Amino acid sequence: MYASREDIGYDFGDDSKVGSKPIKPNPNIDGGWAWMIVLSSFLVHILIMGSQMALGILNVEWLEEFNQSRGLTAWVSSLSMGITLIVGPFIGLFISMCGCRKTAIIGGILNALGWILSAYASNVHYLFLTFGVTAGVGSGMVYLPAVVMVGQYFQKRRALAQGLSTTGTGFGAFLMTALLKYLCTEFGWRNAMFIQGAISLNLCVCGALMRPLFPKDVVSEKHVVRSNSEDNQAKGLSHSAETIKSNGVLSEEPEKKEEATNEEVLDSVQHIEIGGKSRNGKSMYGLRILKTVSQLTVTVRKGFAVWYSSYFGAASLFTNRVFVAFIIWALFAYSSFVIPFIHLPEIVKQYNLSSQNNIFPLTSIIAIVHIFGKVILGIISDLPCISTWNVFLMANFTLVTCILTLPLMQTYVTLAVVCALIGFSSGYFSLMPVVTEDLVGTKHLANAYGIIICANGISALLGPPFAGWIYDMTHKYDFSFYISGLLYMVGIIFLLIQPCIQKKQPREKSTEESQV
Repeated sequence: MYASREDIGYDFGDDSKVGSKPIKPNPNIDGGWAWMIVLSSFLVHILIMGSQMALGILNVEWLEEFNQSRGLTAWVSSLSMGITLIVGPFIGLFISMCGCRKTAIIGGILNALGWILSAYASNVHYLFLTFGVTAGVGSGMVYLPAVVMVGQYFQKRRALAQGLSTTGTGFGAFLMTALLKYLCTEFGWRNAMFIQGAISLNLCVCGALMRPLFPKDVVSEKHVVRSNSEDNQAKGLSHSAETIKSNGVLSEEPEKKEEATNEEVLDSVQHIEIGGKSRNGKSMYGLRILKTVSQLTVTVRKGFAVWYSSYFGAASLFTNRVFVAFIIWALFAYSSFVIPFIHLPEIVKQYNLSSQNNIFPLTSIIAIVHIFGKVILGIISDLPCISTWNVFLMANFTLVTCILTLPLMQTYVTLAVVCALIGFSSGYFSLMPVVTEDLVGTKHLANAYGIIICANGISALLGPPFAGWIYDMTHKYDFSFYISGLLYMVGIIFLLIQPCIQKKQPREKSTEESQV
């Protein structure tokens, strides 16, 4: 196993330009307004992820209303959940141009619009567009900023903060299920969706709470991280910085040249505006419009340049091999977590455990323990003597073991134990933003995590149909668990191999230098 984060070449966003002069740390980092960011992210997870977990209530209503096949109707909720994650890389472009706050507010409006328009659906295909696409894109525009902002505001307690915020998914699953069931019973599913759309407007309030950190806050944050690090950690960070730079850190010189050109354009517009004060009102109004358009163009060009460089330029994130292995892992991980929710009802019926499962459903055990797993794993990961990477790997090993052994359990007690372990170990979801930030740094967190959740979205979109196809072919649920578990294990092996290669390279280099 690995002793520390630095062993796998993590980059904490350290900057050699930060001087040794003490800088007063900003109180909003790891405290103050940072906890308001956690609250905002917690509410976002309730309103978005919690609502998506409760879509089974609406799925029943849609089946009765439109009389379509279960497979076709299920694509409505699958599209909404999948698109929420798949649009991650494109939401990174919005964050680069507009910032997290504006992106989240626009997403909240779009999500509410998707819910409200879906209330007037005349067929399932209409829901594909309004709920699957419109509400899904809106959810993605709020979800990614909610995760990124927590990563920006926390350094010492990042894992705990992410764990607390993501517990909103579990709480939301219970709250939104009860709420939608009540609204559908009292007002019908159309009015229920209309009311839910009004409730979703609170996402705009959550977005307004995402106050951006000022540049001086980021500098203070970097100084705190450096001043608290030990000598061996500094060596690891220097090696990590060299690794990431060789893999392609965004160059600042072209950005400075572009900023200088843009400032010249804006200065010329301002000069014309000042010189034209004596002109009539229409001319002044036109100059103001020109100035606004120029500023908007500068913002869009700068944001697009950063986004494009992160994905396709010489400084692409894909040149970081550990990060690429992380993407491959994400493609297989999420479907393995979803498959038990699909086949557990069939397992219960096969072993005649319906009476016991009705008292305390196995899926509820997973959901409840999942909440505690996120918080506990976050607390453990923040301990000084514990590596987040090692906790992340151990949780993955536990989860894949449970996935492979679950079909062998034939009693309610053994199934309950395995489901509890699945719920606890899947709490590693709260560590994903922390591991991503350690790999690429805070500056590239939005774009990098956008890629990771995009991979998760593809897994969520294709995993359940793939499991259903295997069941139709074999008429056994066992193979769905075994195949998904083996694919999941392949992803974990990629995570293990790449850090070993990254550690081996500097040793080989030092051996060659000694021979010379």
